[in-house]
Amino acid sequence: MRPVAGRSSRAQFDAMSDIDNIKRRPGPWDLPPEQSAPEPVRARQSAPLEDKGQHPGWAVASTLLMAGFLWWITGSVIVAGAVLFGLFVHEYGHVLAMNKLGMGPARIYIIPFLGGLAKAQRNPKTEWHGVLVSLAGPAFGLIAMIPFVAVGLALKSPEWLMGAFFIAMINLVNLLPAPPLDGSKALGPVLTRVHPRLEQVALLAVGGLAVWWGLSTGRWPLAIFLAIAIFGHMKRGVWRAAWGQLSWPEAGRSLALYLATAAVCAAAAIGALLPLTGGAVEPAFDMGLRFIGVGGR
Repeated sequence: MRPVAGRSSRAQFDAMSDIDNIKRRPGPWDLPPEQSAPEPVRARQSAPLEDKGQHPGWAVASTLLMAGFLWWITGSVIVAGAVLFGLFVHEYGHVLAMNKLGMGPARIYIIPFLGGLAKAQRNPKTEWHGVLVSLAGPAFGLIAMIPFVAVGLALKSPEWLMGAFFIAMINLVNLLPAPPLDGSKALGPVLTRVHPRLEQVALLAVGGLAVWWGLSTGRWPLAIFLAIAIFGHMKRGVWRAAWGQLSWPEAGRSLALYLATAAVCAAAAIGALLPLTGGAVEPAFDMGLRFIGVGGR
């Protein structure tokens, strides 16, 4: 634009600004309006993709691999089937709780040689909800014992009763306060309510003992899995998620539910062995200890 005679520099600058602000037609080098306009904030914040779960082919393959592995380590088709069935029922207990508490739709994943996983679409709203989800698996998982106990009693078959025993043990071992087992998620928030460092020290100590138990009893996959999980927890600076701590009343209820669930799982395991010992509790207890490799007379 050429300077206009008789006008001040300020006036000429204002005139240029007015011309620039006049709405004009897009030129050949301008971007289309839908691309040049700023993207709305809501459009940029896309909703998280929903987890569709395992691909059906991989779900079948992983289940068959898990079944073959269980058959190999137990030497019994019935016991292997019981453990696999108990695994599904356990994880379904988590799924039911997740869906009920607004975390779903949850999905079940079978992890060959290790176990299962129930995965939610979103985090629990509170620590209390997280505790309920963690304990729902072991509590609900005991239902899987019913058909094996019934058939074992009807046929007087030790193999079916041992299948029920191992179902109970799956749920009891899961209550160990060792990451990433259910016990660490149920008892961890209670320990954090006392002091955050208490959770870290206690769970790492119990986790280390669990790894040692796995190695000393020949349970190498479990030991390696727990060791990797503990190492991952050590790398995390903050263990508790952003939804906060339990209140003191919630901590009391969480501890009571945890102890009650552990007691019921232990009683169910011993109860499955009672028919094999003529109803005597002490021999059944010793038999259970021998099967998990921690002693017994």
